[in-house]
Amino acid sequence: MIIWNVNPEIFHLGPFSIRWYGLLFALGFIIGLQIFNFIYKRENKNTEDLNDLLWFMVVGTVLGARLGHCFFYEPAYYLSHPLEILQVWKGGLASHGAAIGILIVLYLYSKKKQNQPFFWLLDRIVITVALAGSFIRLGNLFNSEIIGKPTSANWGFIFVRVDDIPRYPTQLFEATAYFIVFVILAWIYLKFSQKIKDGFLFGLFLILVFAFRFIIEFFKENQTTFENGMAFNMGQLLSIPFVLLGTYFVIKSLKNS
Repeated sequence: MIIWNVNPEIFHLGPFSIRWYGLLFALGFIIGLQIFNFIYKRENKNTEDLNDLLWFMVVGTVLGARLGHCFFYEPAYYLSHPLEILQVWKGGLASHGAAIGILIVLYLYSKKKQNQPFFWLLDRIVITVALAGSFIRLGNLFNSEIIGKPTSANWGFIFVRVDDIPRYPTQLFEATAYFIVFVILAWIYLKFSQKIKDGFLFGLFLILVFAFRFIIEFFKENQTTFENGMAFNMGQLLSIPFVLLGTYFVIKSLKNS
């Protein structure tokens, strides 16, 4: 078995600390910004717009992910303690909420930038989002959170900060899956961006990411007690409409080709 007892903190100075999760979260945005800088130059877009786009993405991701966790998983608690919704540092972010938040802010951003239409943005931003998702799941691994169910496999992880039970390293499963999605999307963009129609990469992203998520959820521990006894947990139920939406956009794009 693999003993996992990594300190989530890299170092701290007084009341301030640098954590692996925060570092990997930021790294996802930093590398994503460099990828988008390449895309903007490749397609003759104004790279000065990237600063605005970055802030839209940060706000949409964090706010959407936080509200998603609060209202998808623990609505009763957070409606009774609304001030705790703001306490992001206590943990609790949902990728489905982040997806909704990103869609909203990109729509608002595209209204400000007439030469960067909504679906043009979506088809390109999902490349970086897939990579950022991979980094974030690695951050979850360093936090010893979103753990898997018990396993007898000799490569199971014992998360010492949680218990002494060998478990599936579902954080690594998701990180690997999202990195594969990133590679697929980046390859299609570089090879076929002039041929594919708007919405194809966005739809493919939704299908792949949330299909992977649906499957991997079978190996995860439920995040909240109300999911116990459900045939499909909340993560799986929320993934289904995203897969269906992605299928719609892929079919629509192919019909328009």
